[in-house]
Amino acid sequence: MAITNDSYLKRKPELIEGFNQEANSWKPILVNTYGDDLAGVMINDSRIEFEIMIPGIPYIGGEDYLAESFFGSVRCLAFYLGMKKNNINAAITGRILYDAILSQTSEPQPSVPPSESLTPDQLTERRRRRTRLSQERRYPDGYVFEYIQGDGVEFDYGYNFTECAAQKLYHTYNADEFLPYYCQLDFAYATLYQPGFRRTQTLAKGDPLCNHRFKSR
Repeated sequence: MAITNDSYLKRKPELIEGFNQEANSWKPILVNTYGDDLAGVMINDSRIEFEIMIPGIPYIGGEDYLAESFFGSVRCLAFYLGMKKNNINAAITGRILYDAILSQTSEPQPSVPPSESLTPDQLTERRRRRTRLSQERRYPDGYVFEYIQGDGVEFDYGYNFTECAAQKLYHTYNADEFLPYYCQLDFAYATLYQPGFRRTQTLAKGDPLCNHRFKSR
């Protein structure tokens, strides 16, 4: 069942709380750079932009359609729009987000509960299932990608993304200039969670696909 705009409005407190939690990671960088008062203004402006966006956020499916990643891109877009109100450009905004992610490297990372752990075969099947679902194109605003099995030497597995939900969303908001900086955040997240990540092509730069590759170390 497709989620309507009204359903997102009903989830507004939950979505705002998710935004506030992420904004807490931006605040120290902003305060260090711009001071308390202006940092507060920037975060508030970004929160307002996020609230305005909520009714129009496209539904791209649930967890198997990478919804969590997509909502991360929505929050980053709201931050960019809020920063733009304060005459901060895309490059600086991207740098702040990047540094905010890297600042978490000193914090203990949550472990996966044993009940949620998957075997390597189960992980592979989940990746293949998500690929199949994406290629059905049930949600036109979503991701489309294929799973790539690696040889264990060059890489273990990967994805080729030919359609990106974030790219579609950013284009709708005339925020194409921010997309390359948002894409760079993948490398910051990889520092925390997937150090074997690499990518040489992105849709944001005009390439035909984003070639994500992962290698265990």
